[in-house]
Amino acid sequence: MYSYRYPHPAVSTDIVIFTILDDRLQVLLIRRAAAPFRGAWALPGGFVEIDEDLEAGALRELEEETGIRDIYLEQLYTFGQPGRDPRERVITVAYYALVPFGQLGEIKAASDAAATAWHPLARLPKTAFDHDRIIETARRRLVAKLDYSTIALQFLPRRFSLGELQQVHEVITGEPLDKRNFRKRILGAGFLVDTGKVRRGNRCRPARLYRARSPGKLSYLR
Repeated sequence: MYSYRYPHPAVSTDIVIFTILDDRLQVLLIRRAAAPFRGAWALPGGFVEIDEDLEAGALRELEEETGIRDIYLEQLYTFGQPGRDPRERVITVAYYALVPFGQLGEIKAASDAAATAWHPLARLPKTAFDHDRIIETARRRLVAKLDYSTIALQFLPRRFSLGELQQVHEVITGEPLDKRNFRKRILGAGFLVDTGKVRRGNRCRPARLYRARSPGKLSYLR
């Protein structure tokens, strides 16, 4: 058997799942049940098996630790700083996903996860490994894509009002937006279709409903 001159690092995956809950951008964390960092909050994830595709490994670990399945993951970044894992040299490939709250159904901790919970990005607990850096990288990617993609639609139902879309943008950026300028820019981008339907509220005037011009399975994340 051939012996390589250099030792092989281990490879893992970590998954950042964003949602909007209580008008705040939140991320799903697990509480670790095993060392290292037993009892600390961390991103779902784990080691990739020797004969496993990277994304398949991420999806497997996500389902094992949280019960979440059938979700589209977008590759985020690769983190490989020496010492990021006290056990050995570990390179992790991070993924992220955006979901409307409630779409995932019941989330159950299992495998080496003792608990799961949503945490507001503004008040994250201390996390294991370098997961704070991974989460911040995902947040910056999300904010940057607001200007040139329809990524914000992932937090909305199939039909939505412009007011709801503006609210998502404001939650993600943490800044208020001028209503008139926002609507002019969004409608001018050409990625929305007027459904011809309205939603009637109790006190507000009817809100016109829109949908994505080319709805797909997170195709506009790219």
